[in-house]
Amino acid sequence: MLKKRLIPKLQLRQRRLGKSVRMVLVTTIQFGGVMEIGDPVSQAKIYQAQAADELIFVDLDAHVGDRDTMAEVVKTAAEEIFMPFTVGGGVRSLSDFRRLLNSGADKVSINTAAVESPGLIDEAARVFGAQCVVLSIDYRRMPDGRWTVWTRGGKQETGLDLVTWAKEGESRGAGEILLTSIDRDGTTTGLDIETTKAVADVVSVPVITSGGCGLARHFVEGFIDGKADAVSAGTFFCFKDQNPMQTRAHIRNAGIPIRLHT
Repeated sequence: MLKKRLIPKLQLRQRRLGKSVRMVLVTTIQFGGVMEIGDPVSQAKIYQAQAADELIFVDLDAHVGDRDTMAEVVKTAAEEIFMPFTVGGGVRSLSDFRRLLNSGADKVSINTAAVESPGLIDEAARVFGAQCVVLSIDYRRMPDGRWTVWTRGGKQETGLDLVTWAKEGESRGAGEILLTSIDRDGTTTGLDIETTKAVADVVSVPVITSGGCGLARHFVEGFIDGKADAVSAGTFFCFKDQNPMQTRAHIRNAGIPIRLHT
């Protein structure tokens, strides 16, 4: 049986200091309410020491078109940490894939560009392999109960049905699906279990769920009730008095197969 994965998510924004620009680690609440935390690579090294399985870096400012600062973060991270990591945010072309992979990323996630140009999923899977392509899906639950896909940092509703889009993404070659509930992002109220399970039931590729973890039991629920292959969290590990190593002990005690030691 494949072991479940625990994946800290590091969200980054640009911060200008005089004439220089650097990326800082932040947390968000429902894709707003940004709070700065510190240096992303330093935090990544801490997560590595605490036995995280993988990492996800997300560039929240990539839509402005400047990818140089993020590429530098990826290069530095690849030199200093020795675990798989995914990079996303503003990826629009095969050249963006190539640049991030050549900088040291193991996988690249795409969201807005995948919706606007679905063929990019096919092309990236063909050129780089499905294992490098993560379809990131940000979504909201509408008043009528539908789950709809949102793009451009959670600002634009697409009208796409979440489950239908996840199935299409898999058929086009995405090797993983990363779900993020905008409604629950940063709230610590728990994962959207119902939605996670709905997607996990119809795709055969691994499903990563995120948005809402506030207690160790929320991870357990994501694995057992949501049928997720991995759970990703940002705010939980930044502000809760519990690190990935402690959290995975709770998960293992619940009978879930997960790696305990590095």
